[in-house]
Amino acid sequence: MTDHITTHAAEEDARNEQILIWLNGKLLPKAQALVSVYDSGFMLGDGIWEGLRLYNNTWSFADEHLDRLFEAAKAIDLNIGMTRAQLLTALTDTQAANHMTTDAHARLMVTRGVKTRPFQHPSLSRQGPTITIIMEHSRPKIPRPIRLATVPHMRGLPMTQDPKLNSHSKLNCILACIAAEKAGADEALMLDAHGFVNTTNACNFFIVKKGAVWTSTGDYCMNGITRQKVIDLCRANDIPVFERNFSLVDTYSADEAFLTGTFGAQTPVSQIDGRQIGTGDMGPVTQRLRTLYKTLVGA
Repeated sequence: MTDHITTHAAEEDARNEQILIWLNGKLLPKAQALVSVYDSGFMLGDGIWEGLRLYNNTWSFADEHLDRLFEAAKAIDLNIGMTRAQLLTALTDTQAANHMTTDAHARLMVTRGVKTRPFQHPSLSRQGPTITIIMEHSRPKIPRPIRLATVPHMRGLPMTQDPKLNSHSKLNCILACIAAEKAGADEALMLDAHGFVNTTNACNFFIVKKGAVWTSTGDYCMNGITRQKVIDLCRANDIPVFERNFSLVDTYSADEAFLTGTFGAQTPVSQIDGRQIGTGDMGPVTQRLRTLYKTLVGA
């Protein structure tokens, strides 16, 4: 099996060659939106980010995304140097400059900024943060359900690199993704420190068993905004939902499995470690949750 796809596969859009990128207060063409080789994000992965989706002129759940960004900034002792309102204005200014109304994706990134010397200590970042917004026309195009492979890489323990941090330091997830592709899958299924099913390298993970929705405890995964919306939708619509420890044995026998993320919303999973999940297609609970989520976003 070599026809790999990704959970961020999108339709080609020629307009993306002409986009303007927001960089430290300026809107610049792609070729001019450059950061220094001394930038702490490039040099050390010292930064945080958020991904946001534009639907019908509204940045979905922007408040929750900004909450998470400022919580992460406080956790890593990074002064963003802009208020929430200023960041939101930067987002809408970039949207207007690119004439975007719907089906757009923004990646808002903040690093500790340019360093005076090429070493680790944060005190060497003295010029203030680097802030950028990459905004693209982006309509998901995931042609079939995703295939997963379990990998040895784990999301970190809270005392190593807390997996709740949406940081630029993604090497462990990249290595997990590479391992999954080497195994003939599209994405990696990662276990937690105790061997329970946790998350994938890029998305949060759910299974459905006998009409009930299961996901991890949340202790070792990204505190996903779409993940929480799915849990909330289950509770509001009398769909049993459990945040619990569960194993690969539980997972292989699931009736359905799906991934959640800002880009793909709810993406069905057809296969895990060569074992077909359910019918191999999107199941009825996943389809219902996708419909409920679209309604929520539309509201």
